[in-house]
Amino acid sequence: MKKNKARLLSLLLVSLILVCACGGGYKNAPYEAQRAVFSSMVYADEYDEAIKMEAGGSAYSDGSPAQSEIAGQSRKLTKSAYLNLRVDDPAAMEKPLSELMDKFGAWSASTTIYENSRNYSIRVPSDSYDAMLAELAGLGRVTRRTENTEDVTLRYYDLEGRLTTKRELLNTYQSYLGKAKNIDEIMTVESRIADLQQEIDWTGTQLRNLTNLIDYSTVNVDITGPAGSSYSRPTLTDRFGDLFGSFGDVFSTALVALAGIIIYGVPALLIIVLLFWVLFGRIGIIKKLWRLAARK
Repeated sequence: MKKNKARLLSLLLVSLILVCACGGGYKNAPYEAQRAVFSSMVYADEYDEAIKMEAGGSAYSDGSPAQSEIAGQSRKLTKSAYLNLRVDDPAAMEKPLSELMDKFGAWSASTTIYENSRNYSIRVPSDSYDAMLAELAGLGRVTRRTENTEDVTLRYYDLEGRLTTKRELLNTYQSYLGKAKNIDEIMTVESRIADLQQEIDWTGTQLRNLTNLIDYSTVNVDITGPAGSSYSRPTLTDRFGDLFGSFGDVFSTALVALAGIIIYGVPALLIIVLLFWVLFGRIGIIKKLWRLAARK
């Protein structure tokens, strides 16, 4: 009996492992396991070549290519700046700033408006970056100005090379589908195609985001009003207004508190009295239970 149970348990365990392996598909299968499937096909050697191509990545995958490798390639730069302007009336700057953005084909990615200041995050075509920054500085008195330029040439061409390689690999694997002989071969190839498509989408997104930063520079502009503000002593009318305003606040707070006591306090008190009457008063459930327990 025990041997039968052990055999049954072993059979169930093996079945579970097989189900899990099949459920996981071929996506996470190691290289040797995948090659075993490809070896049954005509193009096992081609699969080795594809793996070598994929491992090689792009010419800049090590992050330190020789200068000769990027000779003749245009440099890719991202530029950003911060400008703080002091003006007499920040609100009056909205029109000239809007006209300036229209002139250079720029737009405000975000705008924050305060009582005495404005903040703009402006995206401007990189070709017009310097000219627009110069004209922005002429709208008021510059109290702070910072600029930052980052060379992303290697990163750009690395992503571009990786994307090209992955697309070539995708075409190669798609051509393998026509040579598949059984379901195992089809599933293995389709699994790798799905992985490659995800990698292509991700790499393409990174390249598009970087290209956007290269093509359009960012200028953050803070426009603030005068540094000092005139102070005038409050008049008698202002003081009486503050006094009655404070009295009104106190009175309204007291009314809210009184309403809370009536709405919540009175019912709560009645419930407490009722419970005391039921448990300890005329009905006295607790007292009756105590007497019964004492008699026993």
